[in-house]
Amino acid sequence: MKPLLSIALIGWLGIISPSAAVAAAPQPVDPELRDLLKQAASETDSFADRFDAEVWLMDMSQRLEKRIPDKRFRVELLKNAHYEATRTGLSPELVLSVIEVESNFRQYAISRAGARGLMQVMPFWLKEIGKPGDSLFRVQTNLRYGCTILKYYLDKERGNLRQALARYNGSRGQHAYPAKVNQALATRWYRQ
Repeated sequence: MKPLLSIALIGWLGIISPSAAVAAAPQPVDPELRDLLKQAASETDSFADRFDAEVWLMDMSQRLEKRIPDKRFRVELLKNAHYEATRTGLSPELVLSVIEVESNFRQYAISRAGARGLMQVMPFWLKEIGKPGDSLFRVQTNLRYGCTILKYYLDKERGNLRQALARYNGSRGQHAYPAKVNQALATRWYRQ
């Protein structure tokens, strides 16, 4: 099936994400964020030791099993989410919460605003950082960009997670999106 036809079919089947990552109108590009994404895109493990990895992956995999039945994909997604979150200094559990709210763990989700993938990254970033051939449906790429953007906003908001999440979602000044992410974090993705 051709890629455009696949995307149209996915949208028609109702797999489009209800969460709009940002407003449809292009926003001015922050040069500092563009540079961070360029660096993240060019970088090539995140657990303290093997035991830590096994415990975390087993725990999170069991929580995610109903949403992602394919064990191999589920574990790969978790390993990548942990790596990219840790690489940027974010909590892997926070990243899983954002993914749940943004795409409900649907790798090929597309929002009404055009954001793509697990973390609902806007495609204009690919051109902006000189990587137009990258696919935001590729798990590693989407997580790298999404985590880099979220960490940037968290730093800009001086650690205020609610404000950083609102900026990430393009709903600055509103509380609904940060509340959803915090609810997911507190009830499903907390670290035991």
